[in-house]
Amino acid sequence: MAITIRDVARKAGVSVATVSRVLNNSGPVAEETRLRIAEVARELSYTPNSTARSLSMQRTSAIGVLLPEIYGEFFSEVIRGVDQAARRKGYHVLVSSSHSSQEEIEAALRAMRGRVDGLILLAADVEITRLLVNLPSDIPLVLLNADPHDSPYDTLIIDNYGGARAVVEHLLGLGHRRIGLIRGAERNHDARERTRGYVDAMREAGMVIDPSHIVTGDFTESGGHRAARELLAVSERPTAVFASNDSMAIGALSAAEDAGLEVPEDLAVVGFDDVPIAQYVSPPLTTVRVAIAELGSRAVSRLLTSLQVEQTAVVREVLRTEVVVRRSCGASNVPQHGGRTDEVVEGS
Repeated sequence: MAITIRDVARKAGVSVATVSRVLNNSGPVAEETRLRIAEVARELSYTPNSTARSLSMQRTSAIGVLLPEIYGEFFSEVIRGVDQAARRKGYHVLVSSSHSSQEEIEAALRAMRGRVDGLILLAADVEITRLLVNLPSDIPLVLLNADPHDSPYDTLIIDNYGGARAVVEHLLGLGHRRIGLIRGAERNHDARERTRGYVDAMREAGMVIDPSHIVTGDFTESGGHRAARELLAVSERPTAVFASNDSMAIGALSAAEDAGLEVPEDLAVVGFDDVPIAQYVSPPLTTVRVAIAELGSRAVSRLLTSLQVEQTAVVREVLRTEVVVRRSCGASNVPQHGGRTDEVVEGS
C-alpha cells in the first residue's frame, strides 16, 4: 500500500495541513517540526504525488460547504454566516447537500477536491472513520455538530445537552410533570445529546419517564406533526412537548390545533434552535437559542486560520445556548395576547 501524507502526519504527531505546508514550503512551520516531518517522510519513503501537490499549492479563493440539506431555516442561517465571513476575507462559497447519506458525503468531498481551498462539513450523522478513508488528505476541514470524540479535525458544536436540559427544567419549573419528547434520529449526534439532556433533567427532578412520551421525528415540520399526533393519542397525554428542533415544534403546534387543543392552555410546546420564524408563529415559540449564523462564521474563521497558520493541536469549540421564553410555554410573565416578548431566562 502506498504511503500517504496522512501516514506521515500520524507518525510525526502533527496535522495533515502542517505536513502539506512543509512539503510544499507554503507556510510558516517551526524548525523543529519541519525537521521531524522531513525525517519521518524519509523513514517512510514518502513520495508526494505531483498532481496532488500542484493542486494543493493552487489557491482557488473558494470554500466548500457540505450540509445534510439546503432546505430549512437552520441551514440557510448557517450558509448566511459562512457567506458573510467568507466574503469579508475575499472568498467565495460552494455549497452542496448530502441528504444525510454517507455515500453522498464522500462523493461530494471527492468532487470538491481542487475546486476549494478548504471544507466545512455539517456532520451530525457522519462516521468519522469512513471520512478519514475517503477525504482528500491535503484539504483542511472543519466539522460542525459532529461527535467530537476522537475526531482528528477541528470541530465546532452546539451545547445540545445543556440547552435541552435547561428548556426541560424550565417546563418542570412551570409545573409540568408529563413532558413529551420528539427526538431526532438516533444516529444523529445533536439528537442524542438533546435526548440526553431531556432524560437527565426529568430524572434529576424525580420524574418517571413514560416510554410512550418519547417519539422519534426527523427534524422536519411534517415529522413533528406526525410525532405530536402520536403523543397526543396516548392515554395519559403529555401536558408539554419538547421538540428537538423548531421545525418539529412548529409541526407540533399544527397537530395541537388539529386536535382542538389550545397552546399553551392545553399543551405547552417548546423547540430548539430559535430559527427566525420561531418568533412569528402563533403562539410565538419558546425555544433554545443557538447563534446559528455565528456557527457558520466561526467555522470560516477556524478554516482560514488553519490555512494560514501552523496548527499543532485539534481545536474543539462549544457554542453556548440559552432558553428564550415566548408564549408557547405558558409562562405567566410572558404576554398571552398581542405583542411579542422574548425573555432569556437561563443559559446552559
